[in-house]
Amino acid sequence: MANLKKRIAFYGGSFDPVHLGHTTIGEKLLEQFSLDAFVYIPAFHAPHKPDRKPTSGYHRYAMLCLATSGDPRLEVSTIELELPEKPYTVETLPRLQAMFPDADIFFVMGADSWEDILTWREWETVLTMTNHIVVTRPGHTIKFDHVSDAVRGRISDLRDDTSLVEPSDEQRIYISDAVNMNLSATELRRQVRFGESGWHRDVPKEVAKYIQKYEIYK
Repeated sequence: MANLKKRIAFYGGSFDPVHLGHTTIGEKLLEQFSLDAFVYIPAFHAPHKPDRKPTSGYHRYAMLCLATSGDPRLEVSTIELELPEKPYTVETLPRLQAMFPDADIFFVMGADSWEDILTWREWETVLTMTNHIVVTRPGHTIKFDHVSDAVRGRISDLRDDTSLVEPSDEQRIYISDAVNMNLSATELRRQVRFGESGWHRDVPKEVAKYIQKYEIYK
């Protein structure tokens, strides 16, 4: 019998600012994983990055809404902005599972988050709670020796594999190279701050206008 569950991916991050790499990840993974929806979750403040205070949640949420307005399958959730006292993924995932009890849930992270996974609260528990998709970056070597044997045993490497991902009976960690873009929000903020040209080509047009209008990174 065909699997009739909805497939929903959730992508958490600072998105400070959201750029074309972020939006392309949503578009490509919708196809590769036959997703019904792709949801961006702006973090109140990434707890494993205590050294930097992000731009206000209001601005980051507004920019995400502008960036995703052209595709109804791309959505934005305020689940972490509304409950800033519970910013950890190990706390967010059960809330998402309660909200979507009949869905196959995928949690998306970038290669940098995968490298830092050992700094996440209860990271091994997080990796067993739902399916995960790790999106690689071009020119960046992704490693697996920092995680346990049990975690490595659940990794499915989809790089260079163009076939659609079929449902699995166990929670998997998928490695995807569906997006061949190497953009950095840190670099974009620096370019805006110092008045350099060219940064507006790396963010959605409406987001560039928003950044300029409200002088967010000046």
